[in-house]
Amino acid sequence: MIPAFLLDICWTKFDRMRSIFVKWAYYEVSMKVICVDDDNQILNHTVEMLRAMPCVSEAIGFEKGTELLKWLEDHTTDLALLDINMPDMNGIVLAKKLRELFPDIYIVFHTGYAKYAIEAFSVHADGFLVKPVDAETLENEIKLIRADFSEERIAHISIRTFGDFDVFIDGNRMSFSRSKSKELLAYLVDRQGRGVSRSNIYANLWEGEGEYDRSKQKQLDVIIRSLRSTLQEYGIGEILEINRGAIRVRTELIDCDMYKYLAKEGEFSEEEVGRYLSSYAWANLGDR
Repeated sequence: MIPAFLLDICWTKFDRMRSIFVKWAYYEVSMKVICVDDDNQILNHTVEMLRAMPCVSEAIGFEKGTELLKWLEDHTTDLALLDINMPDMNGIVLAKKLRELFPDIYIVFHTGYAKYAIEAFSVHADGFLVKPVDAETLENEIKLIRADFSEERIAHISIRTFGDFDVFIDGNRMSFSRSKSKELLAYLVDRQGRGVSRSNIYANLWEGEGEYDRSKQKQLDVIIRSLRSTLQEYGIGEILEINRGAIRVRTELIDCDMYKYLAKEGEFSEEEVGRYLSSYAWANLGDR
């Protein structure tokens, strides 16, 4: 007999999927997923299944929770798929640490023991899968999480570029501890999701201020850390991605007036468009 609390979870998931199917199809948001499992064979197979899913933009596997926590010092993720019974760090403990670092992260437990279900949901897990899991079952779970992810993120983060640059979270304006970190985010938004090197950022944001030497590198690193800290403080650290030295914003997670203008969505006056990022000398909407 299926426990009542598991039936409640199933019905809740069904209602969530039914109510947000339209948004899911429209926004086509993909997710970054990490998987932690001390069984190398299961880990590799799970990562292979994830990478084959159109709704997953990135899938990375770790055999130890400590390895994941180290990796997260320079990266972000949207969903964590965790084994529970691991010698290095128990999956429940790892989930609690992830919640502290990223309050909005989605967590799905992937374990061979159904007996852990009650303990797993004590950390507010978003899903629970009992091994072995086939590709279809795993993809259905990821799609369900992705649907909820798109509904929560889109329009949750709104960026204004016509006029003074501002970022709004649920309608509330963000504050930045450093004006240069705010300008850095504006520059990344202007790049429309393309990865930008540190030297390129320096050349544009500090134009005419000398060569990009070691002291300037340290200066820029301070600004990048400040931006990451501010975004994480507001619970939107996932919009910033740093990969192999290149920095970008994940445009699929933000609602931006400039992106709407370029997609010919909505109506914008010539005066509005003419004031594109008016505070920054490097900004030029041009003939895009």
